[in-house]
Amino acid sequence: MERCLPKLEETIMNDPGRKTVTQLRSECRGISLAARLRGQVDELTKKESSNGKPYWEMKVRDAGDVLTLRAWSDTDAFAACQELARGECVEVEGEFAVNGSFGLDARRWRMRVLDPQETAELFVGGEEETAALEKDFADVRELVQTMRDPRLRGLCELFLQEFGPRFQRASAARHNHHAHRGGLLRHTGQMMRSASAVCSAYPVLNRDLLLAGVLFHDCGKLWEMCPPEAGFEIPRELRGELLGHISIGIEAVNALWRKLPLETWRGIEPASEDVRLHLLHLIASHHGELQFGSPVEPKTPEAIALNMVDNLDAKLEMLAMAYTRQPEIAPGIHERVKALNTSPVKPLPAFSQGEEESPL
Repeated sequence: MERCLPKLEETIMNDPGRKTVTQLRSECRGISLAARLRGQVDELTKKESSNGKPYWEMKVRDAGDVLTLRAWSDTDAFAACQELARGECVEVEGEFAVNGSFGLDARRWRMRVLDPQETAELFVGGEEETAALEKDFADVRELVQTMRDPRLRGLCELFLQEFGPRFQRASAARHNHHAHRGGLLRHTGQMMRSASAVCSAYPVLNRDLLLAGVLFHDCGKLWEMCPPEAGFEIPRELRGELLGHISIGIEAVNALWRKLPLETWRGIEPASEDVRLHLLHLIASHHGELQFGSPVEPKTPEAIALNMVDNLDAKLEMLAMAYTRQPEIAPGIHERVKALNTSPVKPLPAFSQGEEESPL
């Protein structure tokens, strides 16, 4: 039996509060939630259903996720979509629910275009998102400062100095993991923390080289998939399409390397040229296998560690996404994720000993 949902006018009076797409995916399981959402129009396409009924399909992207909405010809939203342009920022208000067939969807929704002040606030991000990105960037800078090799430390500092703002808004991917504005920083920050911990367990690893490899392994994505200063859309660029982020990353590191005062370190061991080549190998091999796009397979301990740390963070992020986005096909079992080639199962909670069970 269908639930009785509040009228949109009642929703507005009750002021349900603004949500992100990620929050709506998490909070709308099994219930319908009246809420507001702000984002940028990523795609806008006019289509027809199987019975010839016209509708607009609109994708709205915020800082962390994207939501697909459909506006049918007998709704106010349909007329609003006809006046809308791709790239505009909007507020969508309606009744959101997670539908087994379509995932997160909205009913009886309507929208308005944001004013310039609201648009600026949207791209700044919420307090939680901003704090998380600031922490990641601070951790990256702090770990760079712990490097002992002055060449690798200087190279990393130069990168952050020249490309910091672009690094902070680039995406790590288009679909599978960290596929949003700021995603590359989130991915890199967690990888650098993980790599530092791995080096503590395996002292044989060259910590400076591995940390630098983490920072630079995806740096080509600053040009392959970087949203504009005022945008969430991940545009396609000719350089990224023709070369790919591995080739671009190697080129970027070589360009930065030439700016270093290498003469100052002429007598340092290992030789600067060896350091440069080992770093480039980490970038070239970080996908792990030729079939996954690496021009060469990992051949050093640091290259193997980088590939595994990269893969670990990507897969854990995909699992976290699956728990909020994929519908349950059985209690605790979510629908198959193609990129993981499995049906994710909810994790076992950490052990927590209650007061009653305590032997003390």
